[in-house]
Amino acid sequence: MEKTTAPRKHSVSAMKARFVAISWRDLAVSFGPMVLLIIVGIWLAIWLIHPAPPKTITIATGPEHSNFWNVAEKYKNILARDGVTVKIVASEGSLDNLRKLVDPDGDVDVAFVQGGIADSVDIDSLVSLGSVAYSPVSVFYRNDKVVSRLSELTGKSIAIGLQGSGSRVLALTLLKASGIEPGGATKLIDMGGDEAADALSKGKIDVAFLMGESAAPATMGKLLRTSGVRLLDFSQASAYTRRFSYLNELTLPPGVFDFRRNLPDHTIRLIAPTAELIARDDLHPALSDLLIEAAREVHGKASVLQKAGEFPAPLVHEYPISDDAARYYKSGKSFFYRTLPFWLASLVDRTMVILLPIILLLIPGIKLVPLLYGWRIRSRIYKWYGVLITLERGVTTHTKEEQEQMLKQLDEIETSVNRMKMPLAFADQFYVLREHIGFVRSRLESGA
Repeated sequence: MEKTTAPRKHSVSAMKARFVAISWRDLAVSFGPMVLLIIVGIWLAIWLIHPAPPKTITIATGPEHSNFWNVAEKYKNILARDGVTVKIVASEGSLDNLRKLVDPDGDVDVAFVQGGIADSVDIDSLVSLGSVAYSPVSVFYRNDKVVSRLSELTGKSIAIGLQGSGSRVLALTLLKASGIEPGGATKLIDMGGDEAADALSKGKIDVAFLMGESAAPATMGKLLRTSGVRLLDFSQASAYTRRFSYLNELTLPPGVFDFRRNLPDHTIRLIAPTAELIARDDLHPALSDLLIEAAREVHGKASVLQKAGEFPAPLVHEYPISDDAARYYKSGKSFFYRTLPFWLASLVDRTMVILLPIILLLIPGIKLVPLLYGWRIRSRIYKWYGVLITLERGVTTHTKEEQEQMLKQLDEIETSVNRMKMPLAFADQFYVLREHIGFVRSRLESGA
């Protein structure tokens, strides 16, 4: 009598599946690339970000108690409102200021510089925060007849300004263009400011070039009231402005200094460079904003030589307007600096630079991570199908010993599958895999 083989029993079919709400391990692995990208983004942001703005800034002005020295004192009081300390450095004038700015060992951050003096200095590392005032070339002279051209001053004694001053550099440039140079018949004297004005009043010199702070309206008005002293009316003013791009043509209307005495008694044409706020190109953007804001408060009012709101202005002459200054003139301070205290706005501004790359990476990450997570879970399911297909192909060609071995392998597969932690969201795919395992088992046991 032939013995019948009893159906093979296996305990794994009774094993319960291990379902979880979410697979934290798979989720962590899925988040890995995104976390790495965020770390790289933060590192780049920190590397590129501007540091916190310094609490001290150094400004080069001119001689102590000069006009720009007094202006810097006003800047100092204005910037102190935001906790920034202004250190004022006295100098011989614009040319000296320029040299202090380009000195790599110096500590000057910003300076008042008159236009037309940059030829002898390398200014590649400097930028302009804007022009803050006109610096008129006021040429006062003693002469019985009216003079309207610089070339008519040949043979006179002329005070051209002090060494290191922008006035002296510009005076020499304008006189040379008119055929007057050192060593000729004309006596050029290194004298400027009140000293030159006083010498002219007393008849010790014939001509005085007064520019910038030495040509303050009070000084000009005083000289116009002095008997025998005249102010040169530049008949060639338009030609000068075309020849020298940093010059502007101005007009003084009759009576502007004294209505009662009608001083001057006719319209006078002047030429004038602008005084600019020049900074090193690494000046912090927040300090750039504060300085321009201070300039608006100090220089924005109307005067004899300018209209209200005319300065500061981003006038391009010898120095490029800084990107931060151009942004400020176009759109003003950023939202944070308009609405928050300076120190807090600085902190928020720098924090946003770090958060921005994180936000930009998280937006696609929100879509990408679920896809990576689902792919990882499904890949754990799909890997068993390759083994099942191999087993199923051997169903019709196996021996009895091979059948036992294949069934044992199938038991191990089912055990491994049931030990997987499977998120509930993938339960349907899990049970489909279990059905397929059962299908292969039934074929192996039937030998079909």
